Amino acid sequence: MQYELKYGLNPNQKPAKITVSDKELPITVLNGRAGYINLLDALNGYQLVRELKRATGLPAAASFKHVSPAGAAIGLPLSDVERRMYFAANSELSPLAAAYVRARGTDRLSSFGDFISLSDRCDLSTAKAIQREVSDGVIAPDYDDDALELLKKKRKGAYTVIRIDESYRPDPIEIRQVYGITFEQGRNDIELTERLFDNVVTENRDMPEAAKRDMLIAMITLKYTQSNSVCYAKNGQTIGVGAGQQSRIHCTRLAGNKADLWHLRQHPKVLELPFLDKLPRPDRDNAIDLYLSDEDCGDVLDEGKWQRCFAVRPEPLTKEEKRTWLAGFNDVSLASDAFFPFGDNVERAYRSGVKYIAQPGGSVRDDDVIAACDAHGIAMAFTGQRLFHH
Repeated sequence: MQYELKYGLNPNQKPAKITVSDKELPITVLNGRAGYINLLDALNGYQLVRELKRATGLPAAASFKHVSPAGAAIGLPLSDVERRMYFAANSELSPLAAAYVRARGTDRLSSFGDFISLSDRCDLSTAKAIQREVSDGVIAPDYDDDALELLKKKRKGAYTVIRIDESYRPDPIEIRQVYGITFEQGRNDIELTERLFDNVVTENRDMPEAAKRDMLIAMITLKYTQSNSVCYAKNGQTIGVGAGQQSRIHCTRLAGNKADLWHLRQHPKVLELPFLDKLPRPDRDNAIDLYLSDEDCGDVLDEGKWQRCFAVRPEPLTKEEKRTWLAGFNDVSLASDAFFPFGDNVERAYRSGVKYIAQPGGSVRDDDVIAACDAHGIAMAFTGQRLFHH
C-alpha cells in the first residue's frame, strides 16, 4: 500500500509517495492531504510522545516544525500564570489538552504552523485547543467523533488529520538513500529511563524526582531533535530547544535564549500587555517577541507598530527589570545529546536557571565541565548515552 504525495520537500521534487514494504501503511489520512514534511514531522513527533507517555505514564504532546520539536510536554495541570501566558485562561483542559497547550507554549513563535503529535485519543478539549491555533495538522492514535468533526472544519476543511495504528512496530533496520547511495542502520530503540541519572559526578548529588522527570523529558525530546541539540525543561515541559547547530555552545545559547523568553513571558508587564481585543493570537505572539527583543523592552515598538497591537502604548520592561526577573528563576533541568566539550556550556546554562544537567560525558575536558558545575552548585549526571538524530 502507498500514499501519493503532492510533491516532495520542494514543488520541483516529483513524483513523491510513502510506502511500507510488504505491509499495510500504519497511518490513515482522515482529512486533508498530508505532505512530505508533514509526515516527517508527524512520524518523528508521534515516536516522541509515545515514548514520553511510556516513560511518565501521562498523556503527552509535541509541536513539530521542520523535523525538530518546537516544544514537548506531558499533561500536568497549568498554573494561573501558565494559563495566561499560553492564552488559555478560560479554557477547560483535559490532561491531553494541557499537554498540547504546554508544548505549544514552549516557543509559540516557532510553533506557528506546526504539526501536532498526540500520545492518546484526541478528545474534544484537545481539539478545541488545536482549533484556536495556526497549525498544519495533527496525528493521534484515534479521535472522538466530536473532536474529529471540529478538526475537519479547520483551515476551511483542508486541515490534515492522521490516525496512526498504535500496534504498528517498524522493522529493526532503517534504510534511507542519499545521492543514490543506500544507508542502513539499526533503529535507535534504546529505552530512556531515570536510571540514566544514577551516575552523578558533581559535588552536588541532589536530584529531586521532579528534576529527573524533566531531564527525562528533555532527553526523549532530544532523541527526535536534529543534532547538535540541547534542551531545557521545567515543570513537565520543554522550555527551550536548540536544534541543528554545528557547535555545542551555539545549541546551549539558542536553547537558553528561548528559555529566557519563556521566563520573561511570565513577567507581570508581559501578562498585562494591553492588546487590542480582536488582535489574533499570532499577532500577539509577534508583538510579545518584539516587545522582549530590545534590551529596554518596549522601546523598539515604533508608533505604527504599537497602535496596530495595543490599546495604549505599553510600559517598557527595562534591562534591569529583565535581569532581576530572570535571576529569580531556577531549578531548570537541561540535557545535551552529546558531551559538553567545554565548561562554557555550563556557564551559559547557569544564566538561565539550570540546576540539573544530564549529558553523556566522555570529553577529554570532563574535569573542567565538572568544575564549572561545582562552582555553581549544579548537579550533573553522566548518562553514557549519545542521542544524535539526523
